Amino acid sequence: MGIHYDYKSKRGERAMLKEAKRKARLAQRRAKKLTLSESDEKPEVKTHDIKKTITLEDLTNPNQK
Repeated sequence: MGIHYDYKSKRGERAMLKEAKRKARLAQRRAKKLTLSESDEKPEVKTHDIKKTITLEDLTNPNQK
C-alpha cells in the first residue's frame, strides 16, 4: 500500500500526540508562573551599618550574620 496509506491512517494519532504536547507545555508554563508568583517575596538584604567603618574582617568573614 505504500507510505501514503500509512501517512493518512496515522493522522489522528499524530494530531492527538501534538495536542498532548501542547497541553503539557501549557501546564508546565502555568506551574512555572505559579511558583514565580508564590516566590515573589524577596529575601531581606542585610546592609552594613553606615556609621561603622568597614574592615577587612567585615568583607571576608563567611560566618558573619
